[in-house]
Amino acid sequence: MSTRDRLRSFIPSTILAWNRRRKKAHIRKALAKKKASGETWTKERLVDSLRAAGVKEGADLLVHSSMSAIGYVAGGPKTVVDALLEVIGPKANLLMPTSPVTTLQAMHSQEVFSVKDTPSKMGAITEYFRTQVATERSAHPLEPVAVVGPDALWYVKGHHTDGTPYGPQSPWMKHLKGGGQLLYIGTTLINSGTSLHAVEDAIGWKSFSFPIYLDSKAFPVQLNDGRNVTVVTKCHNPKVSALRLCDGLIPLLETKGALSRVKVGEAPALLADAEAFKKVLMDAYQENGTTMYTPQGS
Repeated sequence: MSTRDRLRSFIPSTILAWNRRRKKAHIRKALAKKKASGETWTKERLVDSLRAAGVKEGADLLVHSSMSAIGYVAGGPKTVVDALLEVIGPKANLLMPTSPVTTLQAMHSQEVFSVKDTPSKMGAITEYFRTQVATERSAHPLEPVAVVGPDALWYVKGHHTDGTPYGPQSPWMKHLKGGGQLLYIGTTLINSGTSLHAVEDAIGWKSFSFPIYLDSKAFPVQLNDGRNVTVVTKCHNPKVSALRLCDGLIPLLETKGALSRVKVGEAPALLADAEAFKKVLMDAYQENGTTMYTPQGS
């Protein structure tokens, strides 16, 4: 939990709900104004923007996104996904987070997670991708990933058997080893730092001097074929999560050439080489004790 999230926990839910409605109304008004003035992002413009940002054809792409940050997009999420697919081409895989969890993992309700039917709460683009485009979705109840592409089944296979959300069978870890790219559209590492947790698992979460995870919990999961199973997985320790300073790692990743600040549409964005991202952070941990909690080293 970030400092911002801790502060929000003291605010009555009615006020938080009112504030969310207010923000959404403001965003709708701003987008309507852009549409009326002709400030429209088409698929063609987004393709040009993605290529200019450095998104590569043929490289597997894992995307975190904020739809409203891009500007007014004609056709909505479909246009964004179509543009992403056109840029990476048919030989690459497109991956998106589709977590049903917006609260702390440890506080997540233990209702049945349905691989087929449980919605993504990671934004409009991810939910469109999950329901209309992705051919596979991993079966982890906390950090599932949806994928389309020639290796989609390989990416999702075994995710729910790892014991943590980010282990060797997870799409998160497989992507970091595969030479692809990470794209954060209108969001940053503090909001969308899932691949950072995969780096922690690669280092070995038992290596840390503080408990990253709580004890394992059991979650009911309905697989894509309709079978019901129990998935046992560790959840993040909320006290440790409160100490995260993920964006403090951005300068290091930039300096080492693993990450660039770019733009996609009107959105500030981050583009990273997945393999270099992992290597830089693992090396920095070994050399200086650098983590998302201690970005300047320990």
